[in-house]
Amino acid sequence: MSDQSNSDRVISGRYRLLEPIGQGGMGIVWRARDEVLAREVAVKEVRAPAGLEPAELERLYRRLEREAWAAARVSHRGVVTVYDVASEGGRPWIVMELVRGLSLADVLEAEGPMTPQRAAHIGEQVLAALRSAHDSGVLHRDVKPGNVLIANDGRVVLGDFGIATLEGSSAITMTGEVVGSPEFLAPERALGRDPGPASDLWALGVMLYAAVEGVSPFRQATPLDTLRAVVDAELPPPRRAGALEPVLEGLLRKDPAQRLPAAEAARMLRVVGAGGTVRAPGGPVSGPDAPTTSAAHHGQGAGRGQGAGEGYAAPYGTPPPRPVPGPGPGAREGRAGLVLTVGIVLMLLALVAVGWLLL
Repeated sequence: MSDQSNSDRVISGRYRLLEPIGQGGMGIVWRARDEVLAREVAVKEVRAPAGLEPAELERLYRRLEREAWAAARVSHRGVVTVYDVASEGGRPWIVMELVRGLSLADVLEAEGPMTPQRAAHIGEQVLAALRSAHDSGVLHRDVKPGNVLIANDGRVVLGDFGIATLEGSSAITMTGEVVGSPEFLAPERALGRDPGPASDLWALGVMLYAAVEGVSPFRQATPLDTLRAVVDAELPPPRRAGALEPVLEGLLRKDPAQRLPAAEAARMLRVVGAGGTVRAPGGPVSGPDAPTTSAAHHGQGAGRGQGAGEGYAAPYGTPPPRPVPGPGPGAREGRAGLVLTVGIVLMLLALVAVGWLLL
């Protein structure tokens, strides 16, 4: 739609809708103009499915308001900023920061699979946004390429908290209802158990797998088959993940208690994004300018090793053995002088002996 054809539609007497810039199962996102502050914003309009009962429609509107509430609680540059929740036609409209750029899904569709280093760099920023949300008691519950924006200014921004939950609040979804994209659901959620921060980390792992491999690891022909694969199927061995493979293995463990912790995942993604490699979750780091064992334990850099296969590998906290001091240049010169002196003395004695015999 053109700007002119929609310039007469104003929400809450303030936000003039210009053109749709995205849509999904939850609604349409418009590019709009805030007439009060004279700036462009993004406005999310709910698109209710046909045939909903009034109670279900009200529940959907409450979920949309919940998105604004959840996202507004998170203060992080990697999370889309919510400015306002307007009301028009008995429905809530969420007014958000307008992020100019492409979604990760658009980038993957246009360019194909990413290199492990680039995927790790994006994953590190998404994880930073998730950790900020988790610290605020917010679970995203729908981390996927379509909800990650690659801004023109280089930022990686996590958006669409439309099905987010707040810890300690009552559940809105009905019992047995599957909320979110099936192929990104964690096994515990597919089994109907309560999600936690580890569930978002699983979805991050699936997203990173899809970014480097070009295909989602558990996607099947139907949503039900996909959920079964999420719960029961083994992780298909990645072929293009390279240095990112230990991170994927750590994030995509079926048991959330065994899943890679967020802090360790952030460290590993930072190393891979910088061009290094990690041998195993929590293990030592190798690669160009890789830290030594003790430095890797703290996630800090260190100098290069002595050479291939000569790195110090003693347990963390054990000082390396000191080299045995060898003879220095001064000691070698002293020995040479002593030998020369003894030789001269012996020569003089021989001359004296010969002279005595002649006399």
